Amino acid sequence: MITIKEISQQAGFSPSTVSRLLSNDPSLSVSPETKQKILNTALSLGYERKYIKTIIEKIALLFWITEIEELEDIYFRDMRLKIEKYANENNMELVTIKKEDSIDKIPKDINGFIAIGGFSQKEISRLLKITKNGVFIDSNPVPDYYDSVQPNMPLVTQRAIDYFIKSGHSDIGFIGGTFHNPNTGLEEKDIRESAFRYYIQKIGYLNEDNIFIEPHFSVNNGYEAAKKAIEKLKDKLPTAFFVASDPIAIGVLQALNEYNIPVPSRVSIISINNIDVAKYVSPPLSTFNIDINELCKTAINLLSERIIENRKLQKTIYLNCELIIRKSFVMK
Repeated sequence: MITIKEISQQAGFSPSTVSRLLSNDPSLSVSPETKQKILNTALSLGYERKYIKTIIEKIALLFWITEIEELEDIYFRDMRLKIEKYANENNMELVTIKKEDSIDKIPKDINGFIAIGGFSQKEISRLLKITKNGVFIDSNPVPDYYDSVQPNMPLVTQRAIDYFIKSGHSDIGFIGGTFHNPNTGLEEKDIRESAFRYYIQKIGYLNEDNIFIEPHFSVNNGYEAAKKAIEKLKDKLPTAFFVASDPIAIGVLQALNEYNIPVPSRVSIISINNIDVAKYVSPPLSTFNIDINELCKTAINLLSERIIENRKLQKTIYLNCELIIRKSFVMK
């Protein structure tokens, strides 16, 4: 294990100063620059965070998700709670800034940020003036400047379609939501819809009549989209639907149950997220598990690395997702 003496020699401060700082001695008075140099030296040498009692970094969580969006899709709530948990475990002081607060509320003394949600180019420009240390979760509007960690949605989409085809389905539909472009204020294709269209056209199974999109990713939007599909297609309803998220899929199941369309014997469903309620709906959802723990831990590690090591090269990390088989889709 790295010793106080080794940190002292590398940082250029007395062992007493280093020891008192790492143990969070309230009587010690040092400049912010001295504190940061000692902490950076300790961590770069491999000194474990759990032995450091003082706050190591001050970071902002930019939570650009509205209260309604958070209520409709608990994916974002879980993400926020996990970031708070891992920041605390890593001795990070976390300041949460919400969309209604605006970029102007970000403290000027932060070491970096983690961002969730959609940001306009104007907001990004203001962020760049505050800090170059940032990690986006679930997206990255500026990969030339900031890091990101994201579920690999194109691969997930391809795997869902392949699973359906291997199980004998050739008439495959898609039900999803839209991406709200913060620069234009318009609703645009979400990455899952784009990936679905690309891959299913590539393999020759694209049918535009089988694609149903509603704004947002809520249970009600899924219900409305499925009702439109049922009433429009009638007996030509696809035998399988890939659904963009679990909340949408829950609404889809409600509509199918209401119209007495059995799942999975008539229509099979695969969705994305694996939220807790997915295993309790009727029938339980087969869904790709997005590992929110890993997303958030990776974001925290990327940001710490960026701050401590002063890394200049940007990183984009894609995480794979495991299909959890339940009763809405059973592989043959």
